[in-house]
Amino acid sequence: MAKGKAPTPPGHVNLRMLAEHLELSQTTVSLVLNNSPSAKSIPQETRNRVTEAARRLNYRPNYFARSLRQSRSMSVGVLAPDLSEGYFTRVMSGVVEELTRAHYFYFTACHDWKRELIEQYPRMLVERAVDGFLLLNTPADRIDVPVPVVSISGHSGGASVTNIVLDHHSAVEQALRHLHQLGHRSIAFMRGPRAIPDSEFRWESIQQVAREIGLQIDPAHVVRIDAAAGWSLKTGAHPMAPEIGYKPMHALLEKTRDFTAIFCFNDIAAIGAIRALKEAGLSVPGDVSVVGFDDILSAAYYTPSLTTVRQPLFEMGKRGAQVLLERIADREKQFPNEIVVAPELVIRESTGPAPKA
Repeated sequence: MAKGKAPTPPGHVNLRMLAEHLELSQTTVSLVLNNSPSAKSIPQETRNRVTEAARRLNYRPNYFARSLRQSRSMSVGVLAPDLSEGYFTRVMSGVVEELTRAHYFYFTACHDWKRELIEQYPRMLVERAVDGFLLLNTPADRIDVPVPVVSISGHSGGASVTNIVLDHHSAVEQALRHLHQLGHRSIAFMRGPRAIPDSEFRWESIQQVAREIGLQIDPAHVVRIDAAAGWSLKTGAHPMAPEIGYKPMHALLEKTRDFTAIFCFNDIAAIGAIRALKEAGLSVPGDVSVVGFDDILSAAYYTPSLTTVRQPLFEMGKRGAQVLLERIADREKQFPNEIVVAPELVIRESTGPAPKA
């Protein structure tokens, strides 16, 4: 039996009770449990006794008391439009890994692109004393909070926000050069919803890269997700269902079939577009090549498997959480406004040589 003056205390035990049970000072026990560098001076036998007793007695730290000492709540707020399959699940997996490693709790709020919620949720979370905010694909222009903010794919202005962003020029260049090398000259484009910050940045890159490689963009071959699919902030239609690509593809095919490839805003839209093309009697990639964006988990298992621009979503989430914790730990340190990450083109079955006229 471990050394101690009392049997196992019933129920929840705090630091004081654990220290008394072990006949050690609270400082010694705290140093061991917090894995402090100073704990190295404590004999290994004592450290083993502390950790074993903490486990056996189901010790739980008092985070409220610790937050008062550190002036921190050890929690952050995470704001996202939604957490459906695709972009957000991959980003959140990186966020969760990093916050868990740092013993941070997180509140997740989904605003569903409702402006009143984008303004309201930060205020509610500040009242709950979060130490900072992580914004996923969420504009920060309406968010005014007195704590550090890190934005992933939000393209937020202001020196108070650190942005984790993709190199969209490189992403578009890889995709369009791939199609160009396959002989495609008549390429259609499915633009993203106006509400999503990445949409305009990617479209600007598409136009710039097209000029660089001598590719003409026919306005008749451009369709926008929220215009053709009926998705908007008001309708409440889900922005991450394949329907967002299915309806625009149908609308485009009703106007013209004079294109041999389409570059979709994301993988979800690309999957919907492929369904519409097949229903119209067209093969992918025999008649039309399709390129997506993101490289969601299901992209490799769809039929045909999807050629796509891979965003390092897990790494972006992890890096965003790391920077936020660094900003919380040192409020005076200067951080860059943007941290740019590199994309990668993943070539699969949905692209092939342009069909001969």
